[in-house]
Amino acid sequence: MAIWVQEDKGIFHLQSKGMSYIIGLVNGYPAHVYWGKKLRHGSNLDGLLQLVNNGSLDRLPQEYPQYGTGDFRVPAYQAKLEDGTRITELRYTGYKAVAGKPPLAGLPAVYVESAEEADTLELILRDDYAKLDVVLRYTVYKEWDVIARSVEFVNGGQAPLQLLRALSASVDLPAANLDMIYLSGAWSRESQLTRRRLEQGGTTIQSRRGMSSHQHNPFAALAKHGTDEHQGEVYGFSLVYSGGFEAEAEVDSFGTTRLAIGLNSFDFSWRLEPGESFQTPEAVMVYSGQGLGEMSRIYHRLYRTRLSRGQYRDKERPILVNNWEATYFDFNTDKLEAIAAEGAKLGIELFVLDDGWFGKRDADNSSLGDWTEDLRKLPGGLSDLAARVNGHGLKFGLWVEPEMISPDSDLYRSHPDWCLHVPGRRRSEARWQLVLDYTREEVRQYIYDSLSRIFSTVPVAYIKWDMNRCLTEIGSAQLPAERQGETAHRYVLGLYELLERLTSAFPHILFESCCSGGGRFDPGMLYYMPQTWTSDDTDAVERLKIQYGTSLVYPVSSMGAHVSAVPNHQVGRITPLSFRGDVAMSGNFGYELDLTKFTPEEKELAKAQVANYKEIRSLVQQGNLYRLQSPFEGNDTAWMFVSDDQREALVYYFRVLAMPHPPRRTLLLSGLNPELDYRIADSGEIYGGDRLIQAGLPLPEIQRDFVSGCFRLQAEA
Repeated sequence: MAIWVQEDKGIFHLQSKGMSYIIGLVNGYPAHVYWGKKLRHGSNLDGLLQLVNNGSLDRLPQEYPQYGTGDFRVPAYQAKLEDGTRITELRYTGYKAVAGKPPLAGLPAVYVESAEEADTLELILRDDYAKLDVVLRYTVYKEWDVIARSVEFVNGGQAPLQLLRALSASVDLPAANLDMIYLSGAWSRESQLTRRRLEQGGTTIQSRRGMSSHQHNPFAALAKHGTDEHQGEVYGFSLVYSGGFEAEAEVDSFGTTRLAIGLNSFDFSWRLEPGESFQTPEAVMVYSGQGLGEMSRIYHRLYRTRLSRGQYRDKERPILVNNWEATYFDFNTDKLEAIAAEGAKLGIELFVLDDGWFGKRDADNSSLGDWTEDLRKLPGGLSDLAARVNGHGLKFGLWVEPEMISPDSDLYRSHPDWCLHVPGRRRSEARWQLVLDYTREEVRQYIYDSLSRIFSTVPVAYIKWDMNRCLTEIGSAQLPAERQGETAHRYVLGLYELLERLTSAFPHILFESCCSGGGRFDPGMLYYMPQTWTSDDTDAVERLKIQYGTSLVYPVSSMGAHVSAVPNHQVGRITPLSFRGDVAMSGNFGYELDLTKFTPEEKELAKAQVANYKEIRSLVQQGNLYRLQSPFEGNDTAWMFVSDDQREALVYYFRVLAMPHPPRRTLLLSGLNPELDYRIADSGEIYGGDRLIQAGLPLPEIQRDFVSGCFRLQAEA
């Protein structure tokens, strides 16, 4: 077992390969005692417990704190009782420890493939007055420094109660000299790495948009000052959820930092009838004593192998061409086939038809919800187009946006009440569309029937699942007044239920999530779809930051990255095809442009890029990522991929702008075996691993803007 219990001393010790997490009971309250580098069990741990027992709830580092009984910091939960009071007090009543990891009903979560991989501790708490039972769940993975936390509320009383706040995890760290690191941004500028020094008071990131959002990702890390990629302690918190969330770090007057993460409490409530339960989403907590890079690699391996599921989890992902920026809505079967035919000549493996194939969709102002082929553009329908694409040796993929409805659609004219709305209020449109009410079973069934008809009759190998607006007028016609505050969360639960049905029914399809780019790049979606369109911004320079920031939490195998035309459609920048290719080959590689417009020289370069990626993609998609130079800190960016056995490595280097009389450049590498010698594939030069780590790899001097380089390293026998 990875869980040690000293019941007589009230100590619970969760232990992984390199980490310890210790909980102690203080006057019936579970208190946070320690989280950090692994401690031997029994090494006077009860002495640590005495350090946190200071007699005041406002100083006690509770594992799941409440408000109203003496702790004035940010609470983890709040319940409103039938008499209108909002005071509850949870006390420990018992525990259960089991091998493995039970699934969460209706929610995505990390998993185990055998019970030996992890152990789970359940702490059972109760408020005697309300008969409210709360189960705190902790799963510790034995080989990874990971703890997955979630909470279940059970109304054991005779009267209903209302949950007003139900977070997934709360941790009090005995330090104030911490930085909060998170990912912020906007549409087409997602995953900008932000680092803020904490001071007394609160720092909050959140989404109230009904999705995880472009503005903030459901992730935060706390790191000691001076911690960087390679050294220092980091505590990561990642929420496995695709809706509104909040994460707040609060530094109190006693030098303690509390980090709480979970469902956004704004506009949230959940009515619990007697006997009913409520399950929070899961928070995945990672400890690293070796900097941000090690934290990221733990998340990468966990999310790649124990969050993502299905046939494509461990498979190499196909190289694709998407027609969106090539044609937008203006296409026909012959034009699409021509792009696919050019793709076949380059060695591309998958053609994806994007928006505009259904209803009367000549612009983005109509037809969402009418999932039938537009025979004006595709006289033979999707089956004919797919057959033509397949005839060139490419698989066929398709774009859908099933969570939306256009007011100008047959579906809306038939069912105007099927969208999220509040009676008597205007229905806010964005991109001329409204959001379907996924809390309603009949709506989900309609979408399932519509899509499964296509998936069953057309040889679809890939689906790009888009979502292009936030939730507004969050109300449901089917929910009673006292449950309207449940709408946003029930929407996400409905989405998960539909995705579970579709991905189970069509396991051969590779699903990719999209939300106007990276607006819903979160662990919840990765449970159903192993990759996500990272951003609608395809400019290679902007993508350096976007992909670097995304990699803080998410594996490279989850990041869609395409080469697009220049001038770039988002920022107008002109960059060389070689530079664009190297950036895109650092993810799930593809093209998003009109291949028929390539010059002969561009075709040869693209053909070489495709051939090269086929050789390296297993290392890129499944290898260990080491970030070497940050685009947020200068003109240069570099990262590398290393195989598990450290015998193979791939280094990418990017310089955005040239400078006069530049200094000689070397690049310090990471992740190599210092005892091995490595041969550089192109030059044949041999360097010791210790030399490359300590003294660096010499970089060639090329004087122009937008320079990139790729170095393949192979260990000598």
